[in-house]
Amino acid sequence: MNVHIYARLTPLQRQAIYDKHFNEKVRVCDLARDYHVTRPTIYKILERGRTKDFSIHKSTNARFRCLRYGMRRLARIEKDIDEKLKKQAKRYNKNYPGQMFHGDTKRLPLIEGESPRKTREYLFVAIDDFSREIYAAVLPDKTQHSSSKFLDQVIDECPYTIEVYYTDNGREYKGNPKHHEFMVKCSESKIEQGFTKPKTPRTNGKAERVIRTIMEMWHEKTRFDSSAHRKNELKRFVNYYNGVKPHKGIDGMTPEEKLIEYFFPENL
Repeated sequence: MNVHIYARLTPLQRQAIYDKHFNEKVRVCDLARDYHVTRPTIYKILERGRTKDFSIHKSTNARFRCLRYGMRRLARIEKDIDEKLKKQAKRYNKNYPGQMFHGDTKRLPLIEGESPRKTREYLFVAIDDFSREIYAAVLPDKTQHSSSKFLDQVIDECPYTIEVYYTDNGREYKGNPKHHEFMVKCSESKIEQGFTKPKTPRTNGKAERVIRTIMEMWHEKTRFDSSAHRKNELKRFVNYYNGVKPHKGIDGMTPEEKLIEYFFPENL
């Protein structure tokens, strides 16, 4: 008979304990001391011995098995809840155009042939949470001046009112409210600012995801001759993204179709 590694007593020892207690009248406390086990163990051996059961039972007791099962079940429930929350987070949309814009910035790679010492350019992106319409520009640096200039472009091109502009806590977006160019521009334009929680960039997921899409579909698939060429190709891609590319998050429509559906439902 196999004996598991945690067994303290063999079947023969268990039978000897039973015989000593009932035939030789050895006390439980003495048996526990002699065999180096606890009194509850001795009582369990005596109880099972009444049915001549001196075998070694599974060491995991019922209480622990229930606890282990409960922990596994709890883990499954938590996993299911987490997956449901992730799906909901991926699918949520604001209720109307301009209710919230997500903004982000991306440092661009050097164009082939450019000197390694050349200053890198930056991609600025803004996306409307409701329609997924995007605005983008390539600017020379990641400063409050560039972010303010980009916001000017967005306000000029956007046909609807922007209520909230949501970004991370980068210096190009946040600083002294009285002197920071981007913050002043938001205030003058009556745009409320929203910021991600510190060290949690995933809360600005829509902007980060659209930047990844732009880099994959525009920058990685195009060979640029110059900075001017890159900027022109970005404009072409933005037109494609807003007017041609369908989006699962808005029921397979393009951003333009989503906006038309909202502003001119009678034409559908």
